[in-house]
Amino acid sequence: MIPGSLPSSLRLGPVHLTVLDLERSLEWYERSLGLRVAERGDRSVSVGDGAETLVVLHEDRDGRPDETGAGLFHYCLVYPSRAELGCALARLESTGAEITNIRDRGTHEAIYLPDPDGNTLELAWDRPRAEWPADPYGHEPVTIEREDLLTSVGDGDVRASVGQGMEVGHVHVTIGDLDDAVAFYHRELGFDLMYHVGWGAFFSVGGYHHNAAANIRRGEGLPPQSDGALGLRYWTIQLPDDEAVAETRRRFEAAGRQVETLAGGFSVRDPWQLELHIMSR
Repeated sequence: MIPGSLPSSLRLGPVHLTVLDLERSLEWYERSLGLRVAERGDRSVSVGDGAETLVVLHEDRDGRPDETGAGLFHYCLVYPSRAELGCALARLESTGAEITNIRDRGTHEAIYLPDPDGNTLELAWDRPRAEWPADPYGHEPVTIEREDLLTSVGDGDVRASVGQGMEVGHVHVTIGDLDDAVAFYHRELGFDLMYHVGWGAFFSVGGYHHNAAANIRRGEGLPPQSDGALGLRYWTIQLPDDEAVAETRRRFEAAGRQVETLAGGFSVRDPWQLELHIMSR
């Protein structure tokens, strides 16, 4: 691990997505994921676990997929227990949602699936840290049989909506150059560099397996995300106080990055125009 400068009390805030059809997406996030509406506007809606907003959907009827530029690889929602993840699997199966695979990654168990716009989600439960392998990315993940995960649910009925205690675990983007990604996310933003595995880099604070990741799976030299693309609109990092936000802003400004002031924080874009909001809690 190469240490960075962000405080270990960092938390990830809501992931903002641009979707083609708000009603279609909202129906899926409510029915298949069991998330609850927190706030609704004319062309956007916030959903979460009833206590925390996890995802904000923004409608753009003129939006289009961008499969040739940088963008979201997946984002992760973490459940507070294995039983809650098993309940999520049962809910997905009961609503006929597409599931790509179910994997044991050593540090966590995860379900992977696409939303209606093709954004990949990872639904996860973290094992206790004492059980984490020393090198989570030194081996291939193991497939979990659905029946094994479903046994964690017990005999109770599957709830239509999630319980409280969920959080955004990480955001994983696909980009065009790992050295530039490390420069931005580690040296400028201030994440610890946890792992560098040739095709990707993983970043975190406080010894977590990763709060953010970047990969070159679409190829080196990938261009920036195009204007009007569906998918990742921006994601959010919440820092403990205004001074931590100001210190992070100073690092970006010293590196020559353009930043934009927001109420309670600022926004910045990585080298592929993927937007990030740094906010004070």
